[in-house]
Amino acid sequence: MFKALRILVLLGILVTVAGTTLVGRWQAQSWKRPQVVTLYPISAGGDAETEAYLGRLDESAFARLEPYFQDEARRYGVPLAQPVRVVLGKRVRVAPPPAPASANPLSAIAWSLRMRWWAWRQTPASSPVPDVKLFLMYHPPDYAGALPHSIGLEKGRLGLVHLFAARGQQAQNEVVIAHEALHTFGATDKYDRSTLAPVFPDGYAAPRQEPRYPQSAAELMAGRIPVREGEARIPSNLGETVIGPATAAEIGWAK
Repeated sequence: MFKALRILVLLGILVTVAGTTLVGRWQAQSWKRPQVVTLYPISAGGDAETEAYLGRLDESAFARLEPYFQDEARRYGVPLAQPVRVVLGKRVRVAPPPAPASANPLSAIAWSLRMRWWAWRQTPASSPVPDVKLFLMYHPPDYAGALPHSIGLEKGRLGLVHLFAARGQQAQNEVVIAHEALHTFGATDKYDRSTLAPVFPDGYAAPRQEPRYPQSAAELMAGRIPVREGEARIPSNLGETVIGPATAAEIGWAK
């Protein structure tokens, strides 16, 4: 009897979570109102340089995000003056669970659950209530090697975004933030995971362009500008990116 009751309770929880996820996705992709994306800064290592940067961090570091989403949404005829509202939340002092080193699906699922539990416990109260929570992990400007991989989750509508704590990197930081934000709305990557090269045609800003190279912009979910066959560069700012038709369809801006 007790075992049967426990199974019923677990099934009830699963149904509730699934229902909440579906409702959240419908609300996000219906674009009936602005979606609030709240950014929570975190110091990845606690070094003095990063701490000083976060002490000065304000909304100006993210000023291009809202106009970018406005302009891109307008291109697809989205009848909403402000599709995304970006809010700078309070700092989070507790580090999130580290992402799995391997691409094992079970590890990814386990981490996703831990991340959602951590976010539920550690997210500071904020107003307006966020639709999307992005936790910004800032690393020192002299960080050795490539930053850890950033992750945006549609289920749970949250993301872990790795950035450089430097004013000179703020424009590129915004590109990474916008990319991960769109993952929470259902967008998928448009690049080859083994080579990081944009996938043709959906990963190209102008797939019908002749000649094909060099492209002048990156598709946001591809993350790189193809300059010639087998070579691509990282965009300097959001002005060098566009949201392509495939991505627009995934997030509910186009059919």
